[in-house]
Amino acid sequence: MQTILIAGAGKSSIYLIDYILSYAPKNKWRVIVADSDAELIKAKVGKSLYAEAAAIDITDRAKREPLVKQADIVISLMPPNLHIHLAKDCLKHKKNLITSSYISEEMKAMDKEVKEAGLMFMCEMGLDPGIDHMTANKIIHGIHRVAGIITSFKSYCGGLIAPESDNNPWHYKFSWNPRNVVTAGAAGARYLLKGKEEDVPYEKMFEAIRKVTVPGLGALAYYPNRDSLGYLDAYEVPDVKTFMRATLRHPSFNKGWQALVALGLTDTSDSIDSHGNTYLSWVKSKAGWAKGAIEGFIAKKLNADDKVIQMLAWLGIFDQKPLPAGTHSSADILLGLLIPRWEMAHEDKDMVVMLHEIEYEHRGNKIKLSSSMVVKGENRDHSAMAKTVGLPIAILARMVLGNKLSLPKGVVIPNMPSVYRPVLTELAHYGIEFDDVVE
Repeated sequence: MQTILIAGAGKSSIYLIDYILSYAPKNKWRVIVADSDAELIKAKVGKSLYAEAAAIDITDRAKREPLVKQADIVISLMPPNLHIHLAKDCLKHKKNLITSSYISEEMKAMDKEVKEAGLMFMCEMGLDPGIDHMTANKIIHGIHRVAGIITSFKSYCGGLIAPESDNNPWHYKFSWNPRNVVTAGAAGARYLLKGKEEDVPYEKMFEAIRKVTVPGLGALAYYPNRDSLGYLDAYEVPDVKTFMRATLRHPSFNKGWQALVALGLTDTSDSIDSHGNTYLSWVKSKAGWAKGAIEGFIAKKLNADDKVIQMLAWLGIFDQKPLPAGTHSSADILLGLLIPRWEMAHEDKDMVVMLHEIEYEHRGNKIKLSSSMVVKGENRDHSAMAKTVGLPIAILARMVLGNKLSLPKGVVIPNMPSVYRPVLTELAHYGIEFDDVVE
């Protein structure tokens, strides 16, 4: 009997756990789901005879390591900073590992030892990063096979609210970790544009309203995502002049979020004492307010139009209500306002959108290829985000346990044909597929 350890039973786990449990009877798998919240585990595994709950603190080595030791493969959906605990145990006990998160510096430093142990630590195996790597490299390798020369690569992805559930002025609701949304872009971004490296600081990340047209949806806004240049080698595009990975949002969202950033309301490093303070006094202090109506002051300070001011007011930042008791960062105060306002109702549907735009030269012709995907969720729990994050991981885990593919060794991402071909083929059966347009 093979044992699968799944660490994390949060928002993104429902499709992954359902998929693994659906194959458990046939394969006689034992599935251990570990999380600090016993109720979350119970909600995800139901009454499955093949599932076991492990309600533990994943940082507790004495409780975690025995679970890793008895597993045949480990899947981590934990927050990014917690993967390393599982990774160290996996290396010690020679277990393959799959995660959905970006490769951390700590994980990268383990690459040599992981290779020497003959193990696969597959990172970035979710949506973005994950499906983006697989589909982009499938296209890139196809162009290489016909001796095409890629000159421009742009990849966009966003977790959005579906049009039928879009009923707030921000055109956004939470379909994944709310805190990650608040801190998105905080480290700035780097990308290549027409042969020149561009560095965008956080303060200017949302300033320029850049737009791209997505087939069937129209114009969406985007902002550059993290350090795109770190993927140049993995994507093998030596002649590329433009190379950028970006996040999609509604144009109104970017305008409003830029205002929040400019006012310092997303600051994670400040410290606000709630005693005697309201949301309004907090905003006045952060904005450097002197006199007059705060809305007019901010409009003038930021050169913001009425729509942006209305979006800010809708969040409740101008309310005379007292701040939550205690000392908090501005980011935490803002998050407390956003969670109830951007929470998805049970019947709400989210939407995952991905678009690749690739320009290349072939036999003297300049060709532009657009490849797009739109996936809608069923409801808040069975969301498109959970589906597109969880299924790639689950499919790969099944294939590893069944010896269905040749495993890459080391700390890797899914950019190799041996992984992306079978995984993308199966994802298409679940409606996760792309439409290509060539110009």
